[in-house]
Amino acid sequence: MQAFTTSPHPTVRIQKFLDLVDRITEKQGLNVPQIVDIQKLRSLPIGTFGRTWADFLDENNLTPFTTGSRRKQLHDGVHVLTEYSTDYLGEAEVQAFLLGAKFRLVNLLLGLGLLRMMSRQMQDRQQLDWERLWQAYQRGSNSHFDPDTWQPELLWHLPLKDVQSIFGYW
Repeated sequence: MQAFTTSPHPTVRIQKFLDLVDRITEKQGLNVPQIVDIQKLRSLPIGTFGRTWADFLDENNLTPFTTGSRRKQLHDGVHVLTEYSTDYLGEAEVQAFLLGAKFRLVNLLLGLGLLRMMSRQMQDRQQLDWERLWQAYQRGSNSHFDPDTWQPELLWHLPLKDVQSIFGYW
């Protein structure tokens, strides 16, 4: 969710949105201590889920989310698992996948809000591919993935393909 533009940093509007999400989840008692330790992930062997996560962040000039709820902090891991990019379409695919994996009205509203925000910021006028979004939703529906309870910190040492298999991606 960090790279809606070609900039390595989220836009001011997106950062304000993320700050609002943190305030809301704080009031709900959902915020947790930092989960992703980038140095620890970088120290893992190449090909492991954790190292692939670190490489993904580095390749996209991103820093891990270190505040807020588990779901927010683990967002980039969903990109790694699903292999969706961080461009507009990739972010929309992640949201569709998550909605398919665990349908909740609040997540639908969040996803629609993000789509609206992204469509306003599209610099290259990249169009959303509704067929790809539907496929991502179906992929989430057919997976064994629960975005609220998964524990990637227990899986970082495993090969990425093994972690993907655990959740039924392939």
